[in-house]
Amino acid sequence: MFEAAGYAALAPGWPAEVGGAAAPETIGEAVTHFTGIVETLSRRPAIVGHSFGGLIAQMLASQAHSAATVAIDPAPFERSLPRPIATLQPALPALQAGAHRKESLPPQQAHIFGNALPEPESEGLHRIYRAPASDLPIESIVNPTPRTEAGDDTEASQRGPLLVISSENGLAASQSIAHAVYGQQSHNRHAITEFIRLSGRSRRDTIDSGWRELAQITLAFVKRFL
Repeated sequence: MFEAAGYAALAPGWPAEVGGAAAPETIGEAVTHFTGIVETLSRRPAIVGHSFGGLIAQMLASQAHSAATVAIDPAPFERSLPRPIATLQPALPALQAGAHRKESLPPQQAHIFGNALPEPESEGLHRIYRAPASDLPIESIVNPTPRTEAGDDTEASQRGPLLVISSENGLAASQSIAHAVYGQQSHNRHAITEFIRLSGRSRRDTIDSGWRELAQITLAFVKRFL
C-alpha cells in the first residue's frame, strides 16, 4: 500500500535479529540500532511503530529522526503512565522469575492480544506470528534503570507531527495507556499531535483481517507531511 503510494517502505529487524546487539536487547540498544538505519537515509523518513515499536518511534522522533510519526497501541514511557495489569499479563511469568529469558506467549494467553477477534482468527494469527521475545523491554518500563530506561522528551522542539492510534478493545495496550501517551505528547507546542481510536479492534490490529483500515489511516497522516 505504501509503495503503491510512492513511498519506499522499510521494515528493519530488531538489533539481535541482524547481529547489532546480543540478545536480549534493551530499549536503548534498539533505539541506537534504528538511529543508525535512519542516518543512512538521504532524508528523514516517516516512522511507524506498534507496541514497543510505537514507543521507540516516539523516542526517535524526539531526537529529530522522523518527519512524521505514527505510534500504534504504544507501550508507555517509564513510570509516568498508567499500566493496567493486562499490560503486564504476557510478561508476568518472566518478571516473577526475575530472568531475562526469551519465551513465546503461551497459547492460552493469546486472547490478551486478539480479544476482539473471532477465536479461530486470533488463534491462527497466534500460530503464525508468535515468536520468542526478551522480557527486557517490559522491564524497561516496569523497573527502569540507567541500562534499560525507556524515557522520552515529549516536548522536544524537533519532534515533528505525531499520530497516536489506539485499539478500542486492546487489553495488552489499553486505551488508557494510548490516551495517556497522547496526553503527554499533546503538551508539545512545536508540532501537531493527534489521536484516533479504532472501534472494535484488538491488539493484533496490524496483522488481523482489518489491517487495511489501520494502514489507510497511517498513510493518510503520512501524506500530509511527506
